[in-house]
Formats: sequence, structure tokens, C-alpha cells
Amino acid sequence: MDLKNLVNGRWQDGHGEKFESINPSRSSVVIGAGALAGKAEVDEAVAAAARAQPAWGRMPHHERAAILARAATIIEESADDWGYDLATEEGKTTSEGIGEVIRAAQILRYCAGEADREAGEIYSSPRRGERLLVTRRPVGVVAVITPFNFPIAIPAWKIAPALSHGNAVVWKPASVVPLLAMRLAQALHDAGLPPGVLNLLLADGATGGHLVDHVEVDAVTFTGSTGVGRAIAASCAARGIPVQAEMGGKNPAIVLADADLDLAVEHVLLGAFRSAGQKCTATSRLIIEQGIADEFLDEFTRRARSLVVGDAVAPDTQVGPLISAAAQATVQRGIDTAVQQGATPLAGGSGFLGGQLAEGFFVPPTVLELPSTDLDVWREELFGPVVAVVRAHDAQDAFALANDSAYGLSAAVFTNDLARALDSVDELDVGILHVNSETAGADPHVPFGGARHSGYGPKEQGRASREFFTRTTTVYLRGGASS
Repeated sequence: MDLKNLVNGRWQDGHGEKFESINPSRSSVVIGAGALAGKAEVDEAVAAAARAQPAWGRMPHHERAAILARAATIIEESADDWGYDLATEEGKTTSEGIGEVIRAAQILRYCAGEADREAGEIYSSPRRGERLLVTRRPVGVVAVITPFNFPIAIPAWKIAPALSHGNAVVWKPASVVPLLAMRLAQALHDAGLPPGVLNLLLADGATGGHLVDHVEVDAVTFTGSTGVGRAIAASCAARGIPVQAEMGGKNPAIVLADADLDLAVEHVLLGAFRSAGQKCTATSRLIIEQGIADEFLDEFTRRARSLVVGDAVAPDTQVGPLISAAAQATVQRGIDTAVQQGATPLAGGSGFLGGQLAEGFFVPPTVLELPSTDLDVWREELFGPVVAVVRAHDAQDAFALANDSAYGLSAAVFTNDLARALDSVDELDVGILHVNSETAGADPHVPFGGARHSGYGPKEQGRASREFFTRTTTVYLRGGASS
């Protein structure tokens, strides 16, 4: 496929370095090729967005919503084909890819529904003949920077509310997943989006930095690593513009002695190994109450070893590849370091040196039992199918171990004791808490985001999204002198 940028409603070649999108299951297979966008394309795209935004923002909300709804229909009708493309390009299994495409359509429909929800507030005034109104207006031009691991869902949950609330968007996705980005942008324009309202730039990190720093960008929303997120937040703070940053996670699953162990095994497996662990909400730490640790680990490691690793589009595959050779090397290096520091591999641990799996960027589902929490793997996000396990003396010890992290995105607690479940709500410092379900997962109608080093700025999704994509005007409304 010829990979292009969308600027002011036109598909065009970049003028930067040549790049390719490759199949992580079969690294010799090239999916698409093109040239990266550079600073000139950033300037052109931002200028187009700035010209288009005022008219888009003045368009009645229901007309904007109708475009989002039509795009959702296009996406839904393409789910099978795009899901296969997603699996080929990013490495999720085909069923996960189809599910992600359908989720993107659901997000667009939810954001289209903003047109039917309250758009402001009215307050009483202490003065006769006056009302106080709080209205909302778009921020302006929003830079959207998205990661590789959810190449259509994460862009949808940023772009859809931005557009619904009347903003124009300049979007830089991860350059390793351009195909789904082009599909989403095309769907929105086929649905009737005016030229310039959404611009897509396939670019590298340095060019993304130029976008973040651009004088005509009014807000930045980012999902990615903590280091990059902090740099973006600092840059935006220096310019005095709002920033929304969703960053890393080192998410714990706590299994208490009274838990339904079959349920816990199933959901920890899903949280840890679905999408090959390439989720900011993936389960990467497992804390088990001592009394049931042996029983739980016997079954959990048996199930982990039995998971089918293979080509993402193969019908029986349960765990696909990582996104790149660099990601594979980083994860394997983290496993090797953990073993050198004293971790015991209970499942996985070493890569695939021969056969078809050696052609892709595969890492086997890996379970590491730790002698203490002093190991690097307890604190550092590997972003792969790796779980670090420790044992807790009791529930309070488990909660303390869970909080032993700079991150605070998601956590899961498995218990049949209501009191323990309620305690976890108070004790665990995270943005998302699951009781008796996996750490991963997000719904479009509720807030998403983390605490501490996992998030910065307003939450995403649900009604929380409008706190970032709009700003308020307080209006003191009264009639003339005759009133």
C-alpha cells in the first residue's frame, strides 16, 4: 500500500525519509511504503486546521454528530477487513483486531450522542432580572499523538470527542501502524468531514515535537511512554496550553485467599497476555495471598505454557508478536535481567530461536516469581507478555505491595469478600479498579486515566472528555434598562 498523509482534505506524499510498515508476524513481509512527513507538512496541516476550525465550530452540533455517526457505520461495515489489516500490521489476533475496530465505531457513536446531552448550565443570580449561564466552546486546533498498540481505538477516543465538540485536529499516529490511521481518516472524510478539520501526518518523533511546539496548536492530547509524556507536558506548560497525557502502567492483579481461583486464573491470563501484553492496562504484576499461592500458580503457569503463540492472523493463535524487533529485544533483555537478579521462570523466559516463530517478533508468555520487590522487573514497564509474581502475607500486605509503584493506572482485585472489595477501593491508588475482572478494558461512557506517573491532565472518554476539549464562558445575562 502507498502510505500518504492527509492535509487539507488531500492525500499527499511526505517529503521526509522513506519508511515501511512491516508485518511483525513475518518480518520479511512489507505491508506498505511511503515517505514521512516533515516540518513543512506540519506547518501546512496546522494552517489548514486553523482555517477550517471556526466554521466547523460554528456548525450545529447535530450536524457534526451526523458525520461521526456516518463514519461509525462505515467502520462497522468494514470491521472484518480492517480487523484483519490490524492483525497484520500491529500483531493482535484477528478476533482482537475486529473487536477493536468495532469499539472504534462505538466510540464515534457515543461522541455523536454528545449533541443530545446538556451543553451548558444555568445558575440563579443574586440580582433581579439576570441569569448566569455557563456555556462551552471548542479549544481550537488540537494536536493528537497516538501509540501503536491500539491503532484505531485510541485515536477514535481522542479524535471523536475533539471533533464532536467543534475542534480541528492534526493527528500524528505511531509511524509503525499507518494503515489503520489512513482507514480511519478516510472513513471520516467519506462521511462528510470538511477539508482541513482532520489532518493526518505519518511522521517521526522529531516532527511530532515540531507539532507539539507549533504556535497555532491550542491543545495537545497524547498517549505513550511516561518519558515522552512528561516532555510534552513540560513543553505545553511553558506555552500555557492544556495537555492531556496518558502514560505508562505497572498494573497489579491481587488474588486473595477467598477468591474464585478459576475466575482469577482466567482473568489474569487475559489481562497479562492478550495483545501480547502490549497494553498500558496489561497485568504486569501479580500479588497472591500466601495461603493459595501454590495452587494458583500451578494452574496459572500451566495455562500460560499452553497458550498458542503464532501468526496474528492464524485462526488458532492466542498470543501474537510484539510490534518490532526493538520491542522484542527490550522485553527479552528485561526477562534476562530479572533472571540474573534472582527471578525464577515458571513459564516462558527464553525466545524462539528456530522455525516460523523466529521470523517474527515473538516472546513467549512469561511468568517470573520474584524473591523480593527489589528487582527491576517489579518497577519497570516492559510492555510485553511478562508477569512478575510475589506472595503476600495477607490482604493489607497485598494492597501495600500493589501501591509499591510510581504508576497508578489500573489494578484488579479478586475476592469474594465484600468488605475486602470495599477496602480495595479506599486503599489502592489507581485511576481504574477492577473487582473480579482483568486489569485491561475501557468503556466509552466512563472516564479513563491514571493516577501518579500514569496520567497528567483531564481524564479521557465519557463526559470527562469535554473538560479537555472545551473551555467554559460564564455569561451574565440580563435584559435592557426596561427589565
